Amino acid sequence: MIPSMRSAQQLRVVIILPVVVTHEADEALAAEVARTRVLRIALLEAGHDVVATLPGDAYLPERLTQIQPDLIVVDAESQGRDILEHVVMATRDERRPIVMFSDDDDTSYVRKAITAGVSAYMVQGTPSERIKPVLDVAIARFEHEEGLRKELADARTQLEERKLVDRAKAILMSNKGISEPEAYARLRKMAMDKGIKVAEVAQRLIDAAELLA
Repeated sequence: MIPSMRSAQQLRVVIILPVVVTHEADEALAAEVARTRVLRIALLEAGHDVVATLPGDAYLPERLTQIQPDLIVVDAESQGRDILEHVVMATRDERRPIVMFSDDDDTSYVRKAITAGVSAYMVQGTPSERIKPVLDVAIARFEHEEGLRKELADARTQLEERKLVDRAKAILMSNKGISEPEAYARLRKMAMDKGIKVAEVAQRLIDAAELLA
């Protein structure tokens, strides 16, 4: 998750474009430049800082790492939506809000885009005054989902740690002939003495018991 999300007026935006690979590269490039210019102007009019325009290729992860944008805008022409896969892979380890612009009103792709991690989906030609609230909603949705993701990860970690502690208590209870509260008290004291978590002490005790088994 982004360390500290700036206000909408301060967002550093990167636009991701499809890679032109057709035999009509000059014509396709000209159309791409014209389309992106319109999108770039709309973003600037909405008060955002467009810091780079990048191709959706294999080098995208490294470029995003260098630039560290707050928001990613995918400029997806109807024949170039496969760039979404590159963008999702590029942000897998360092997630960011993704807003996707399409050059047609075909809504059949919306569900797939949202499932892939897109926070908002817009059709190009949207008035610039509507872009800012859409991006604000996309950021709010992203932050909410990241909060839920963290809560789930924390819950899983706590469950795994509880399982380790229970196994370690069982080992102590069996080897030392002590009660469960006494076993936990010993684990807790060892953790305090070593300045580590109880779960780490439990893992070390389990590892030692397995070596001696």
